[in-house]
Amino acid sequence: MIGYVGVDEQVDKDFHRALRRASIHRLRDRVFRRSAYGHVLSFEEARGALTRWSQLYREMRTVEVENIVGSVGRCRDFDESFLPVKVSISGRWGRVDWANHQGVELPTVSLYKIGETYFVRDGNHRVSVARYHGAAAIDAEVVEIRGRMRTDVAGLAARQTPIAA
Repeated sequence: MIGYVGVDEQVDKDFHRALRRASIHRLRDRVFRRSAYGHVLSFEEARGALTRWSQLYREMRTVEVENIVGSVGRCRDFDESFLPVKVSISGRWGRVDWANHQGVELPTVSLYKIGETYFVRDGNHRVSVARYHGAAAIDAEVVEIRGRMRTDVAGLAARQTPIAA
């Protein structure tokens, strides 16, 4: 007989499973000598690759979660799959996951768009939980950043950042 698990216990299991998956991703990347970064892209780094950039509010829209590749200021807290890599974020991540399990509607996330990719302004934990649970899309408020790609940016080219505008 399989016993039922309470929401609090499920949330704890979800976080530790997500943390374990992120560890497995890092180990796999080391074994196969893939990307040495192991975290989501930095918005500041991507925007720095643009010259004469401007921003334009694009409205509320539904965004495919797989197109969210980076963060403003929280890039070291999540791996490339937006899984948590630090135990210290378990409290916030768990509260968002708990709300997800309870069907509580959370505020929309706020994103920057550069090219065809998105960077989280507000809502990193909401994106992480959505991605963990396999959500295809998420509602977001989007601000598009437009500009020309600098020609002297070698670091981003090596990282194969899809930010061409």
